Amino acid sequence: MSGPGAQFTYADWLTLREPVDADARSAELAGWAAALLAGQDAPLVRDLGCGTGSMPRWLSPRLPAGTRWVLQDSEADVLERARAGVAGVEATVQAGVGALRADDLAGTSLVTCSALLDLLTADEIGTLAAACGDAGVPALLTLSVTGRVALAPPDPLDDAVAAAFDAHQCRDDRLGPEAAERAATAFAAYGTVLTRATPWRLGPERPELTAEWLRGRFAAAVEEVPDLAPDAAAHLDRRTRALLTGTLTAEVGHLDLLFVPPGGGS
Repeated sequence: MSGPGAQFTYADWLTLREPVDADARSAELAGWAAALLAGQDAPLVRDLGCGTGSMPRWLSPRLPAGTRWVLQDSEADVLERARAGVAGVEATVQAGVGALRADDLAGTSLVTCSALLDLLTADEIGTLAAACGDAGVPALLTLSVTGRVALAPPDPLDDAVAAAFDAHQCRDDRLGPEAAERAATAFAAYGTVLTRATPWRLGPERPELTAEWLRGRFAAAVEEVPDLAPDAAAHLDRRTRALLTGTLTAEVGHLDLLFVPPGGGS
């Protein structure tokens, strides 16, 4: 997951990225997920790593009327903001996903998440797949970074910054850019998996988000490879000037995944 620079809080970053997330997510997979809930009376959706609630706000208009939400996040401050900003919240749970079990999903119609998988370890993704698979609950898992970043115009330091940033994403055994493919494999053991490419498109039309993304990418790369700092600072300056003159564009690869258990779910 791309992250904020030092002057931004986590909640600030989530708020800033919400519009581009909304544009990028697969409406096609969301429509198929909604079809799985058709005919259910007040279906219950559990959103994992809910942050400030961007996924429920985007998905709710596509779901049956009366859909209820359980919001789950490990951070209390964003969880409270999500509760205040999402309609139909039935409960909140302050927890990560590492201990999720099939029993926790009793009565759940759909599991969702956004920009979460790349923060998980292989064990955590396996736990998530097993919980949904054993419970027979569909899952719509959106906006996992793939590691593909296409910047224009090209810059000589692009590859070095990308390698350092991707390595930073894999700290503490997190899967980072490998998460989406690993999740697809893990969930495929329990049912059908559909995927769609859902890239962010950044540039002069989103100057604040693009600038903050550049700063966050630079900070993570230098934290991972400190010797890169002098060259990376010049690289950031070149990229920022290109953004200000309207010549910089970036496509940041993400993947959405829909898991459908046998029979379509509960």
